[in-house]
Amino acid sequence: MDALIGTLGSPLPIAAVLGYLLGAIPFGLILTRLAGQGDIRHIGSGNIGATNVLRTGRKGLAAATLLLDGAKGAAAVLLMAGVSADAALVAGFTAVIGHNFPVWLKFKGGKGVATTLGVLLAAAWPVGVLACLTWLAVAVIFRISSLAALLALAASPLYALWLADGHTAALAAVLAILSAIRHHENIRRLLKGEEPRIGQFR
Repeated sequence: MDALIGTLGSPLPIAAVLGYLLGAIPFGLILTRLAGQGDIRHIGSGNIGATNVLRTGRKGLAAATLLLDGAKGAAAVLLMAGVSADAALVAGFTAVIGHNFPVWLKFKGGKGVATTLGVLLAAAWPVGVLACLTWLAVAVIFRISSLAALLALAASPLYALWLADGHTAALAAVLAILSAIRHHENIRRLLKGEEPRIGQFR
C-alpha cells in the first residue's frame, strides 16, 4: 500500500477507489444466490440489504448480510487508517457510496445503513456502538427498521461531536443525509403511518 501511494502520490484517490470497490460487493445478492433463494432484487422491495434479505424468511442469511455489509465499511476505514485519518474517512464514505450505487448492478444498490454503521464503528468505535444501540432500541420499541436506521444515523453526528472529532462528525452528518435521501419512500410511508414493521412484507 505504501509503495502504491508513493508511486501515485496522494493517498486520497486510492482510498476513494478502495472504499468504493469494497462497498460495491453485493453480499445480499451473493448470499441469497448461493443459498438458492434466487435474485434478491426480485423479492420484496428489491433492495440488496439485510432487511430485504430477511424477507426470504432466512434469518441466518439476513444476519450474515448485515454483518458482511458492516464489515466491508469497517474494512475500508481500517485498511486506510494506517495511512492517514483523512484517507480512512474518505474510504469509509466511498464504501457507503459503493454499497448504495454499485457499478456491477447498474448503480442500483442498498441504502447503506449497515455499511455506515461499520464505518462509524471503525472510525470511532464509541460513536458506532451508540449508533448501533440507538438502532436496536428504536427497532425493539417500534419494530420499524427504517425508523431505527434514520434515528440512529441522525443521532450519530451528535455522538461524534461528543466522543470523536469534527471530521468524524462531518462524515456522520453526510452519511445521515445520504441515508435520509435513500429512505425517501420509507419516510413518506412513515408520515402516512403505512411503513411495514419488521417481519412484514412490502
